Amino acid sequence: MNFTNICVLGGSGFVGSHLVSLLAARTLTTASSRIVVPVRRRQRAKHLLVLPSVEVVEADIHDPATLKALFTGMDAVINLVGILHQRRPGDFQRAHVELPRKILAACAAAGVPRLLHMSALGATANSQSRYQQSKAAGEALVREARGIQATVFRPSVIFGPGDSFLSLFADLLQLAPVVPLAGAAARFQPVYVGDVASAFADALACQETFGQSYDLCGPKVYSLAELLQLTARTLGLKRVVLPLGKTASWWFARLMELKPGQKLMTRDNHYAMLTDNVCPAGCAAQPTTLESVIGYLKEDGSRRRYMAFRTGAGR
Repeated sequence: MNFTNICVLGGSGFVGSHLVSLLAARTLTTASSRIVVPVRRRQRAKHLLVLPSVEVVEADIHDPATLKALFTGMDAVINLVGILHQRRPGDFQRAHVELPRKILAACAAAGVPRLLHMSALGATANSQSRYQQSKAAGEALVREARGIQATVFRPSVIFGPGDSFLSLFADLLQLAPVVPLAGAAARFQPVYVGDVASAFADALACQETFGQSYDLCGPKVYSLAELLQLTARTLGLKRVVLPLGKTASWWFARLMELKPGQKLMTRDNHYAMLTDNVCPAGCAAQPTTLESVIGYLKEDGSRRRYMAFRTGAGR
């Protein structure tokens, strides 16, 4: 089956922008193709308006009737919606559990045969992190759904232009020569945003991926301290990283929660980092190394912060 009519939820965010651009490029020769990207405010997706076959529409994706209307006539739905921090209690549940449940119901009502779903590496019901608990619950709904061919992706932390991970560190490193770091020993296997987008696009019409789940990781494992030091070297900064113990990390995260604006860390992040965020042995790594593309951090700081805030708001 040709999947030429696709609805991408979260398509204006960090990963979504890369994926929608890739899908648009791949459907250039298909005159009838449609890539529909629902957003809260159309002006936040101006970068997608120029892409061929892409339709950006304002819609409330949490409304079941709206979802059904959006999905009518679609060959596939891609769900990239996710939040890293809660503004209000219950936000994780709403975004990661209730929305996937509504998506599955709308797919069934509209007769959509295909669903690609973004989960997260480390998502488990046993985690102390509410983010990981909610991601696991949403993933379980998708995996257990009947009547739809679903594929789940579980990436480690994702890096690339416009990210809210290494770019946030880059701004933090500008503030002081000594940087206290909570969870310094936590291990990650970062994956490039372009590789994540390719994994989604390649799986779309690949029947071998139907009903499967895939962990997505880059080729190398780093501690959080190593990632911060690599960021400093990339920016030409000499910084001393001061690792914090478990208790101090908890209090540091608690203090960071009180900071207005974009959060550097929360207690939920602290709980998530108690378990290594790496792929199991034998898992095929994605090809792009962090060192080969990390130069994007050298962009002007104000532009980098703008990109991070914009993609964070649209994710």
